Amino acid sequence: MSALPRILMPLLLIGAAPVQDPDWSDAIAEWTTPMEPFRIAGNVHYVGTGGISAYLITGPEGHVLIDGALPQSAGAIAAHIRALGFRVEDVRYILINHAHFDHSGGLAELKRLTGAKLLASAADKPDLEAGRTIGRDDLLGFPAVAVDRVIADGEHVRLAGIDLTVHATPGHTPGCTSWSMRVAEGGRPLDVVFTCSITVAGQKLVGNAGYPDAADDFRRSFATLRRLRADIFLSFHPTVFGMEEKRRRLLAGDPLAFVDAKELGRVVDAAEAGFKKELAEQRAKAAEASAPARR
Repeated sequence: MSALPRILMPLLLIGAAPVQDPDWSDAIAEWTTPMEPFRIAGNVHYVGTGGISAYLITGPEGHVLIDGALPQSAGAIAAHIRALGFRVEDVRYILINHAHFDHSGGLAELKRLTGAKLLASAADKPDLEAGRTIGRDDLLGFPAVAVDRVIADGEHVRLAGIDLTVHATPGHTPGCTSWSMRVAEGGRPLDVVFTCSITVAGQKLVGNAGYPDAADDFRRSFATLRRLRADIFLSFHPTVFGMEEKRRRLLAGDPLAFVDAKELGRVVDAAEAGFKKELAEQRAKAAEASAPARR
């Protein structure tokens, strides 16, 4: 399914009704598909799998890793870093975009392998340290991991040659975090945005006692992302930004294969349309459930 990756279908299906012990085996098989690491542009490298994106941002005094993927993918991410010629032990910071098992599962092992500090939002910190997405019993748990530093909207994460800006983009989770930075490719400055998931994906938008601001947070996040400039738009499932096609062009000799200044806007527009549709459906169901039963 081109418009909606098959790997996301379990998340959408669970939005309709409670699911007991969902079977994630098909999704996990796709999320752990082997993938060769490569340089995207500037000092940004892809070190994830074929189904979950992870990024290594390199600098002269150490590196930053974004995302931990699944527990069984931590070893592959470490191997990818080495394959690109970098030392795993030189990773100084690990960042996370949101606390779902498919992105947080490998953090504990990667933190052990690298000795790096884990940075995360205040809202996602409880989930990471509990090893589960609190309030979402439809999602799998993952190895709990300690957060070393809480980061906030507008803050910078800096290391020599690296300057990442934190953008709070909640909704998908209360602490969903996006990141932006500038790189240079062929002498051309390029703004890169690593966008946290902005799909509803099973999030309860109506009557959610555990996360009552979910719908408003989505709206604010769409507005936040629309204010950002992204010459290169990246996300944490490669199908979201058409990675395979862009990588083919890159390997064919196009150093700017990932450059598309309008892509972020298109993705936000599509996500917002999906959000509005889901919100309307959830409101209709809530109204129907609360209406007096007809005789």
